[in-house]
Amino acid sequence: MPAPNVGPVHVGLALVELHIPQSRSLKAKRAAVKPVVEGLRQRFSLAVAEVGYQDKWQRALIGFAVVSGTYGHAVEVLDAAERWVWGRPDVEVSSFTTRWSTFEGGE
Repeated sequence: MPAPNVGPVHVGLALVELHIPQSRSLKAKRAAVKPVVEGLRQRFSLAVAEVGYQDKWQRALIGFAVVSGTYGHAVEVLDAAERWVWGRPDVEVSSFTTRWSTFEGGE
């Protein structure tokens, strides 16, 4: 069965490394990271996960992704999500990296 004729699919991936200076335990870290993860998920409809530094008290690595039919929309969503994370008062952003992929539709 031939694939449907669809346009390109744009995927934006982001990794944000966070520093949580007030954290003195993994429980305190979870209390700071959970609102970030849930906020990205609910506010921007992103796929989100803590992907690194699970055993560190004051560091977290959060990965999230957007999928869109237009590159412009994907960029807008990731830019808004980045601004939102930078604005969080309880965490400090150490780094923010994005990667982009485009998949062309079949015939």
